[in-house]
Amino acid sequence: METLTRLIDTRAPISPDTPCGVVAAMFDADPALAALGVVTPENAPIGLVYRDVLQGMMRVAADQLADKPIAEVMDADPRKVMAQTDSNSFVNALADSPTPVFRTAYIAVDAAGHFAGVGGLASLLASHRRRQADARDAMAMVERMAVDIGAHLDGVLAITERLEQQRLTPDASAFVRAIGETSRDMGATVARAIDLHRSARGQLTINAAPTRLRDFADAVEDRWAARAHEGGSTLLVSYDGDPECGVEVDGERLLQVFDILIENALAAGRGAIEARLTARVEDDHIRLEGQVRDNTGGHAEERLARVHDPLGDASLQDRNEMAMAVGMALAHRVLRAMGGPLHAEANRGVGLTVGFALPLPAAVAEAEVHETQEVAGRAAHILIVDDNATNRMVAEALCDMFECTSEQAVDGVEAVDMAKSGRYDLILMDIKMPRMDGIAATRAIREMAGRPGSVPIVALTANADPADVQTYIAAGMQDVVEKPIKPERLAIVLSALLGAEDEQDAEAAA
Repeated sequence: METLTRLIDTRAPISPDTPCGVVAAMFDADPALAALGVVTPENAPIGLVYRDVLQGMMRVAADQLADKPIAEVMDADPRKVMAQTDSNSFVNALADSPTPVFRTAYIAVDAAGHFAGVGGLASLLASHRRRQADARDAMAMVERMAVDIGAHLDGVLAITERLEQQRLTPDASAFVRAIGETSRDMGATVARAIDLHRSARGQLTINAAPTRLRDFADAVEDRWAARAHEGGSTLLVSYDGDPECGVEVDGERLLQVFDILIENALAAGRGAIEARLTARVEDDHIRLEGQVRDNTGGHAEERLARVHDPLGDASLQDRNEMAMAVGMALAHRVLRAMGGPLHAEANRGVGLTVGFALPLPAAVAEAEVHETQEVAGRAAHILIVDDNATNRMVAEALCDMFECTSEQAVDGVEAVDMAKSGRYDLILMDIKMPRMDGIAATRAIREMAGRPGSVPIVALTANADPADVQTYIAAGMQDVVEKPIKPERLAIVLSALLGAEDEQDAEAAA
């Protein structure tokens, strides 16, 4: 906490009988002096003299004022504030203060009420804006780091999934599974923290799409039934409504909420947990009610407090509960964005019931279509270019998933040299790399003649804003896949580009 002490001018104050001419001369001699405090012999502040005000008065009536005591022209009711006051709190209080803000300085006093110094509002506000800018920059850096951590955790998961397919000893299999579960939990916590930060800035995205509720309930059960059993609990998932009922809702966000509520119930202890969805037609919309009820015990009042005020002191003091607190705070934000606040109550016996109600439009199309991820056209040979080994392994695992073979390059220089062979059907190109970045490498490849220079190139990057995408396209790339790589997005891009290449080959042969 930064107090006003560091921001005040502690030079000696003046007495009330000091002549105005003397005070004006003090201001003339020190251009940095903005105001002077006026105190009694006991060092009690009784007034404030502003540089600009006194100099203006002296220009108009210097002869009449020169010998008069400063007490006659000083501000006898200046703004006073404790020197140990938090500077942020003081700035926030200025808007609610009855004292006019045009008074450009204030007097700082100590605990006994004695004069401690004079502060300028201009310097205070400049310092406040600078700290706000620093805080924004720091949070932006933290968010970028969190996104990067999430990408690395996705890489760890991809590696563990490949290891689980190998023949391992029972102990090794258990270790790999533990690594995967820990990485999955850490990844979910990081993602929720990022979402919570974005929601505080009004940047939480809600993308409604047709969702069939029966399938949604099945998805909840598939995600949590086995995990609840492993933890000694029983999870019952039910859906009450038209089996074909579909609604327009962000299914991923809604599933995120159920994940958080079920995790909260499991963390309270062993028992029975019921996750329930109810859909009812009301006028021109569907009322969707969601509920997670448990009998896992714990102190009901403490658990309710954590639900209602997840980021309160009680939650943040326990490091083990911070992840749950972040999740519950995010659940509140998501549901408010969807139009239905989260509510909770203690059961008559033990446990809690936490739920929500959302008014949602009925879906106008088939709620969910299950498709196998396949890449159109023949099996392709792909060059993966990335300076990060984990990212290369993730991309390689996805290429294997789509029955594509691959080779790897660690930077743009290596990629350009390997591309000369013309043996690649597509190149996945990272952007930020040492020696030569992805944009420079793409331009160098495009200068090659024949097949090597026409190979489809896809940007792999966490920076996929519209302006960035235009830069990649202008350099000669065909598309962009964001990091962390989503299999479905990569499948779409590969199908589009490899399918188009096959059509061009067929036309050339004809």
